[in-house]
Amino acid sequence: MEWVNETTVREFTFLGFSSLAGLQRALHTPMYFFLGVLSCSETCYTFVIVPKMLVDLLAQKKTISFLGCAIQMFTFLFLGCSHSFLLAAMGYDRYVAICNPLRYTVLMGYGVCVGLVAAACFCGFTVAQIITSMVFHLPFHSSNQLHHFFCDISPVLKVASHPTHFNQFIIIMLCALVLVIPLFLILVSYIHIISAILQFPSTLGRYKAFSTCASHLIIVIVHYGCASFIYLRPKSHYSSSQDVLMSVSYTILTPLFNPIIYSLRNKEFKSALQRVVGRTISLLHH
Repeated sequence: MEWVNETTVREFTFLGFSSLAGLQRALHTPMYFFLGVLSCSETCYTFVIVPKMLVDLLAQKKTISFLGCAIQMFTFLFLGCSHSFLLAAMGYDRYVAICNPLRYTVLMGYGVCVGLVAAACFCGFTVAQIITSMVFHLPFHSSNQLHHFFCDISPVLKVASHPTHFNQFIIIMLCALVLVIPLFLILVSYIHIISAILQFPSTLGRYKAFSTCASHLIIVIVHYGCASFIYLRPKSHYSSSQDVLMSVSYTILTPLFNPIIYSLRNKEFKSALQRVVGRTISLLHH
């Protein structure tokens, strides 16, 4: 009788995507690294707001504790500010890819990418901590009704009892810096990108180079357009209904459409999608 060595199975190996090894290697590039962090950031700040919003839509009592409001504001500002600086890092990535393609792997190594993300998070954390501390150290006595669906800066400041002009000035300046500095860096990157692309000899080469930047530009325009409208307009033009509408767009709709905007202009994604659809059709026919 032959003796068979049998061992207890303690783990399983998934082979579902083993045929996409080439695509998996392609995803370990700086662009996909930044896209992964960007998607994670958008998912997190959506979950900071949307679950509570959905509960409030169904509940009779729509309240949040003082501490809960402060945590929600800090988390949202941290993720939103980090998002702005992350878009600047992605602009630098596009600059290096187009203006210094031969040195791309050296200039955008894994350590550089992690450092850029860490710097973006540090800036976001610092700004969010300062603004949240300044807002919630104000006295709140008169009203506790926020004309909004989450604890954003303007509606909370509006119900504060004695907001000082100094506090408001510092908060507006910090919001402006979070928007202006990354936007300035993005503009500088794209000035160099456009000047480099215009020197390409072929029209096809210029088109391909521009197409690699189109998705990033769309996200930049949407993000900075919404944020500038909400946080940089004068207090005399404040409208709670307009703020609610714009907030819905950048907290729910923008994170929903961003992956689609990036994916549909991506060659690797489209080729992988075509292969998956082709295999699905062939399996259905069999």
